[in-house]
Amino acid sequence: MALTDDQLDRYARHIILREVGGSGQQRLLRSKVLVVGAGGLGSPLLLYLAAAGVGTLGVIDDDRVDLSNLQRQIAHGTADIGRPKVESAAAAIARINPDVTVIPHDQRLTAENAADIIGQYDLVADGTDNFQTRFLLNDACYFLKKPLVSGAILQFDGQISTFKAHEAGDNPCYRCLFPTPPPADVAQTCGEAGVLGALAGVIGSMQGVEVLKELLGIGAGLSGRLLLYDALSAEVRTIKVHREPGCPLCGENPTLTGLSAHQGVMK
Repeated sequence: MALTDDQLDRYARHIILREVGGSGQQRLLRSKVLVVGAGGLGSPLLLYLAAAGVGTLGVIDDDRVDLSNLQRQIAHGTADIGRPKVESAAAAIARINPDVTVIPHDQRLTAENAADIIGQYDLVADGTDNFQTRFLLNDACYFLKKPLVSGAILQFDGQISTFKAHEAGDNPCYRCLFPTPPPADVAQTCGEAGVLGALAGVIGSMQGVEVLKELLGIGAGLSGRLLLYDALSAEVRTIKVHREPGCPLCGENPTLTGLSAHQGVMK
């Protein structure tokens, strides 16, 4: 498809990049990305993907906007309190780029609906705040052969990686780093431990960069690397991560063979 005059103006700063160009912008416009969670990470991620011209954005979240969200969840405003987050996020996206198609999923991701929802998209971005959903996403994306760009934040620390263990080579999955979820009484959420609001913008925006790189096929992605950001020390470091032969999902003798392993766990 040819870019319109308005699109040539809107995406001019992309098009003059040698790594993107007109063909890359057209590729973005044809792309479909699912963002899981419209909160701290999902907000900047959705807004930047919309501004970049990703043609179809799915957003799944069953939560409503709360006053306590507004310290970091920039897709929502005071007038949105009580509104479904997927509706508020869709309205914010429309204000930025009305050409983007938004598919709201006002529900929780579960083992029962994961395959149907994720199967509609080219790539998934994880902006969740709980380990159960994070593990479900990892496993579903592996079975469905979808790249997963994952981000997490807590207090002053953030991390990002890309998981595509379905591809050949030394590409680990999330379970290669963490084989099983931590006990519920150990794992903390931002609501329990706190989080610096602007940190969500940093990590969510960096996720957006990695999503665009994956869609465009440019640069060095984060598959096989875990990027760690310490806001208090202003330090960024990257750790090499390898595929784990004993991984229960993508290892040599996997014990997880389908989403049925999650039945009764996701509620």
